[in-house]
Amino acid sequence: MRILVASQIAPAALATLQERHDVKLAIGASEPDLAAAAADRQAVVFRSGVSLGPAVLAAPDLRLLVRAGSGLDNLDVATVRARSIELVRIPGPGAQAVAELTFGLMIALARGIVVADRNLREGHWVKSELVGYNLRGKRLGIVGLGSIGSRVAALGQAWGMRPFGVVEHPTTERTDSFAERGIDLADLDRVLEESDFISLHVPLTDQTRGMFGRAELNRIKPGAFLVNIARGGVVDEGALLEALQPGGPIRGAALDVHVAEGEGKRSPLADLPNVVLTPHIGAQTIDAQEEIGREVVAIINRYDTALMEGQHAFDANPVGRE
Repeated sequence: MRILVASQIAPAALATLQERHDVKLAIGASEPDLAAAAADRQAVVFRSGVSLGPAVLAAPDLRLLVRAGSGLDNLDVATVRARSIELVRIPGPGAQAVAELTFGLMIALARGIVVADRNLREGHWVKSELVGYNLRGKRLGIVGLGSIGSRVAALGQAWGMRPFGVVEHPTTERTDSFAERGIDLADLDRVLEESDFISLHVPLTDQTRGMFGRAELNRIKPGAFLVNIARGGVVDEGALLEALQPGGPIRGAALDVHVAEGEGKRSPLADLPNVVLTPHIGAQTIDAQEEIGREVVAIINRYDTALMEGQHAFDANPVGRE
C-alpha cells in the first residue's frame, strides 16, 4: 500500500511498514504540505498535532485513515463520511497511559511535588510549608466515563477514592452497569459541587468546547483540584486563571492539554504556583506507543490483504472501526 505517516509512531512499527509498503513521511507537516504529500496515498496514519481537513482528504486514492489514538478533533469527520473513507482508531493502549498520568498529576497537586522540587533545586527547604492531602477517602468526580474515564475510576478505587461521574447519554442500563463496579452516575452540577478532585475526559466537540467556563468553575467545591487531560478547548483558560487566584474556588489545577499547543506557546497559567503543566504527554509512554504501533501495522496489513483479495468489507477487529 501507499501510506503517508503524518505523525511519529514507534520506530519498530515504522520499520515494519517500510519493509512491506511504500511509506512516505510528513511528520508534523502543515496542512498544505500534508495535502501535497497525501495526493497519491491510499492510507494515512496520524495522531494529534496535525490537521487533516478537506484538502488532505481530497486525495483521490485515499481509502483508509488510522488514528494512532482516539481523539478526532483534528480530523474533518464529515468529509471522511462523505467520501466513505475507512477510519480506524486505536484507543485502548493510550487510554491506560492517560489514566495513569491523571493520577501522577493528581498526586503532584495534592502533595505540591512540583513546588517542592523547584524550591529544593534552588536550595530552599520548604518542608513545613508543604502540607498536602491524601487521595484516600476523597470524592473523585469524572467528567466523561468512557474508555479513559472508566480506567481512572477503577484506579481511583484502588487508591481508596470514591469515584462518581458524568456520561453523555445516561440510561438505566448504563447506571446499573457502573453501579455494579461501584461507580455512581450523576449530573455535572453534582460532580462540581461534591468532588475533591475533578478529572476531565471528554472529546472536544461543539458541545464540549468551553464546557468549563466561569459559571461552571465557580460552582466547583471550594478547595477542589481540577485535572484536564481531555482537550484544551474544553476549559476556558481565562476563567480558570481567575478561579485559581488566592481566594478563588479552585485550590490547584493540572493540565496536560492546552488551547494553544506547540513550540513557542506559553500557557496563560504558567506563572501560577498552584498549577502543574505538561505538554500533551498523556499517551506518550514506550509501552503504549509500542502497542499502538503493532496495532497500526496489523490494521494496514489486514486492509492490504483485503484489497489484494478483492474484498469489499474490511474487518478492522480487534481494535474496531469508527
